[in-house]
Amino acid sequence: MGSMTLTLPIDAEANKLLRRSPLALLIGMVLDQQITFEKAFSSPYELVRRLGHEPTAQELADFDLDALTVIFATPPALHRFPKAMAARVQEVCQVLVEKYDGDAEKLWSGADSGKELFRRMTELPGFGKQKSQIFVALLGKRFGVTPKGWRAAAGEYGGEGVHRSVADIVDNDSLVKVREHKQQMKAAAKAKKG
Repeated sequence: MGSMTLTLPIDAEANKLLRRSPLALLIGMVLDQQITFEKAFSSPYELVRRLGHEPTAQELADFDLDALTVIFATPPALHRFPKAMAARVQEVCQVLVEKYDGDAEKLWSGADSGKELFRRMTELPGFGKQKSQIFVALLGKRFGVTPKGWRAAAGEYGGEGVHRSVADIVDNDSLVKVREHKQQMKAAAKAKKG
């Protein structure tokens, strides 16, 4: 398997869109919380289907939020929290328009170091440390975005041969390992609380 491809266990067309469209990939990452990553990374394709075309960041930034919320909330909803996530996607697109000419790829292509890439990620609405690190790892491992120090910037998600996040999923075997890791982390977090 080529290491430089994203092959998630989702619809082939959804995978193709993520590989081709930096904006779709970024939206998938935005949605990747409190739902399965399969759902999160399938939703950009579903959004395109519902709109009838591939939206630009500018279009989503300017979209009527009520109308966008309806698109997100129509069953099957694109996320467990369609209203909040429609707003979040819009906010992220607004940052892309303001800072990156509405081009999601410029968010990472312009970063000259892993540190800078991580900093840019953390400036996006809803991107805390963990989500930013996972996205840095995803770009480095699957999309060849490897500025100096990217692995360090990705923290525990940047390592070679680890199975910690969506960045490490290339086939069914790695998927199972990432799932196991996530379950262990959840169990550990629960034990801490208890």
